[in-house]
Amino acid sequence: MNTKYIMLMSSLPYLGNLFEVKQPAISRLKLKSRLKLLRENDEILLHRIASLLGWSRQSPERTDARFVAEANGFLEETHSSTLHELLERHFDILTIMAAFRRRQRGENQPPVGQSWGVGRWGGYIERHWMEPNFRLEGMFPWAPEANRLLSANDLTALERLLAGVNWNMLDRLGVGHEFDFDAVVIYVSRWELVNRCCSYNREAAVQRFRELVDSGIEEFKDILA
Repeated sequence: MNTKYIMLMSSLPYLGNLFEVKQPAISRLKLKSRLKLLRENDEILLHRIASLLGWSRQSPERTDARFVAEANGFLEETHSSTLHELLERHFDILTIMAAFRRRQRGENQPPVGQSWGVGRWGGYIERHWMEPNFRLEGMFPWAPEANRLLSANDLTALERLLAGVNWNMLDRLGVGHEFDFDAVVIYVSRWELVNRCCSYNREAAVQRFRELVDSGIEEFKDILA
């Protein structure tokens, strides 16, 4: 076990419950400083994961084809089943919400042959396009409620729902990881969710959701539009 990683994870404060804290337990600046304990190759990998998860704004020069290649490349290369699932689940959520949004806009036919989603569920969704929830209820129990909130234009509640889905996923994936690189990624992912929810308001929720499914979170530009 790497001593530096024990020091790093031991130095990071408990983040609390997602919807109860008023501000992150550690500032972005201090978190960034603590992350200097990462090995150089892991620091590079963390930046790569951050880019795929949309933790920061991306260069507009990053095309949809380039993003898909980077995403698929990471999934193929990573030896961590935890990080593989984290990224895969993230892409699932984005693709499902993009499909709901397209259908809400009046697209009554599936976008066959178009680059519109990332991950494993695109073809399945296309085959079940006219089903209320694309027959995803069994695999994604949150999908019907997300669809309802989107239809009701309650984007504040929708963002909270999706944040909770991600938080619970990280809870599950964090089991067995305390002082390794996967634990670092999970902690930073949690911090990003807490930071977002602490700066939460309806206007920001509407803007973030529009960016997600209309323009994409920068790196998903054109893919999820």
